Amino acid sequence: MGFLAHPTMNRAITIYGALWLMALAASGCARLPYTTTVLHDNERLAVTLQHEVEPMGYTHPVQLTAGEVAAILRGFSLRPAQTLPLRWYAEEEPPKPLFREDELSLVAAALSQAFHRVGPDERVRFEVRAPGLNPATSRSVTAGWVAVRDPYLYLTIEHVHTQISIRKSDPYDYNYPTPPPLPGSFLLYFEPGRFWVTDHSGTARGLDYREFLKSAIPPSGGSSR
Repeated sequence: MGFLAHPTMNRAITIYGALWLMALAASGCARLPYTTTVLHDNERLAVTLQHEVEPMGYTHPVQLTAGEVAAILRGFSLRPAQTLPLRWYAEEEPPKPLFREDELSLVAAALSQAFHRVGPDERVRFEVRAPGLNPATSRSVTAGWVAVRDPYLYLTIEHVHTQISIRKSDPYDYNYPTPPPLPGSFLLYFEPGRFWVTDHSGTARGLDYREFLKSAIPPSGGSSR
């Protein structure tokens, strides 16, 4: 004899199922920062200002020269975040610099300009671009965003030399756009490490950038210590 559910139980199952679907839909439609201003967009570089969906308390704009931005970015290195047991092998390799020197000169000047223009409710997003493995269909992208909430500078990296399609549609189905790859997960490092600290909230790491710049770029214009 088969089991016959009580009508009340059926209604409860229907309600719980509907609530679960609504929660799933809400999580899939989470609001994300959106672009308000495009400052650069060419074959080598894209820099935009993105409006945060919630107040973040950023202390923008910020007066930083291209040389200061380059000094800051030069201190960062990273490696992909791995789960065990791959993490054991990954930690045997030293982290790699975030940018090459030719990339630094390009992105530092653009970010310096962006810091002068970004508002307190915005962050600066960047993409450093190079031809992909197949330049006709893809590009190699290092991308992320940066913001300042004094005394800390925050940097998040989403892609590192990721192959991203430049096609506007799926080559096998022209009715659908080609989705971009999901952001990666990376472990960031900074040298000297004493400036890369946990912020006042205790939940994020930030760079005490002004103290770092005091040691990296002497105000007299002399050589670095």
